[in-house]
Amino acid sequence: MRKLTFLAGLALGYVLGTRAGRERYEQLRKTARDIAQTPAVQSATRNAKQAAGSAACKAADAVAGRVGDRLPDSVTERVPYLRDRAAANAADSWDSGGR
Repeated sequence: MRKLTFLAGLALGYVLGTRAGRERYEQLRKTARDIAQTPAVQSATRNAKQAAGSAACKAADAVAGRVGDRLPDSVTERVPYLRDRAAANAADSWDSGGR
C-alpha cells in the first residue's frame, strides 16, 4: 500500500510539474535567486559559515588532542590540519629544546 501511495504521489507530481512548464520553473528560480541576494539572507549565510567553521576547528582540536599523536605518519601527512599541527609542535619542541 505504501508503494502504491508513493507511486501515485510521484505520478501526480510529475503531471502537475509538466503542466506548470518551463516558465513557472524560471519564475521560481528567479524568486529564489532574488531572495538569496538579500542582505539578511547573505548575513545569515555568512554567520552560519563562520559558526560551522568554528565548530569544525573545535572538533578538530579535540580529535587531534586525543588521537593525533597516536596516528601513523601516513595518516597525519594526508590530513592538512594534522600535518600543520605536527609541524607546529615540532617547531615548538625544537625551539624550546635548544634553550
